[in-house]
Amino acid sequence: MPGIETEAVIFVYAVLSGVVMFSCYQMLRLFRKLIRHRGCIVGAEDLIYWIGISMYIFRQMYYTTYGSIRWYFVLGAAAGNLLAYSAGRELKKVGKCVAKLLKNRGKADKINK
Repeated sequence: MPGIETEAVIFVYAVLSGVVMFSCYQMLRLFRKLIRHRGCIVGAEDLIYWIGISMYIFRQMYYTTYGSIRWYFVLGAAAGNLLAYSAGRELKKVGKCVAKLLKNRGKADKINK
């Protein structure tokens, strides 16, 4: 049975694995927006994504927990997904605020000239 320090390190690896899972799917979504696909191609991409991410998660679990499924690894992966989602939402808000500031500054520069 691993000690609490080892479990904490495994949890951090699991959170990072969740962030990787979320980030890869977001990149796939951006690729789909860039290049439109038919439904069958989208399905094939999703299938390839899930097979690939399953192999990645299996590998991470195998190397960090020596092949056994630990509840804190699953919880960490879910927490990583939630963390990446929340960070993305906050970055979107910051981006909109910066764009608004830049737009207003451009208007102010035109008025001052």
